[in-house]
Amino acid sequence: MEAVTDNALMLKVKAGDTDRLGLLFERYHRALYSFFYRLTSSSEVSEDLVQNVFLRMLKYRHTYTGEGEFKTWMYHLARNVHADHYQKNKRLGFADDFTNLENKLRDDFSVEEQTRQNEEMHLLQTALSQLEVEKREVLVLSRFQGLKYKEIADLFGCTEGAIKVRAFRALDELKAIYLKLEKQEIA
Repeated sequence: MEAVTDNALMLKVKAGDTDRLGLLFERYHRALYSFFYRLTSSSEVSEDLVQNVFLRMLKYRHTYTGEGEFKTWMYHLARNVHADHYQKNKRLGFADDFTNLENKLRDDFSVEEQTRQNEEMHLLQTALSQLEVEKREVLVLSRFQGLKYKEIADLFGCTEGAIKVRAFRALDELKAIYLKLEKQEIA
């Protein structure tokens, strides 16, 4: 039996079979959680944002055309949900809390290795948090979510070449920030 495609499921949701959204949730809630967690470093916020994406899918199902990839449309909604969250918290005077970084390490690492990895992950997350939101999104989508440059280009409404340049520059900037933070840690 052939699996139903994401596009077909969303088209059924659009047509009124809203129970099919549950299948899409099962397929994508972990990927969306990962996307948001890498942007916010907060489990609670990430869970809320995932829920908001699926609520928006339901609310804006009439805008889904079935052209292109479902994931592109979904991440477009996710970016909007994140931007709304960011703007709301900015207006309220809150900053993203990167101190709640939860590292999931295997139990077989030594305490020293766990500590070293925790420090590296904290530095990386801190460096990532210092990038502009759009640069952070490009890196998270390309490196952690596994989207192709073409899919990201469709999402951002630009060319694939432009996304490659943005990703390269963002990675270069991330590396510079990371090395600067690392030097500060040593000093």
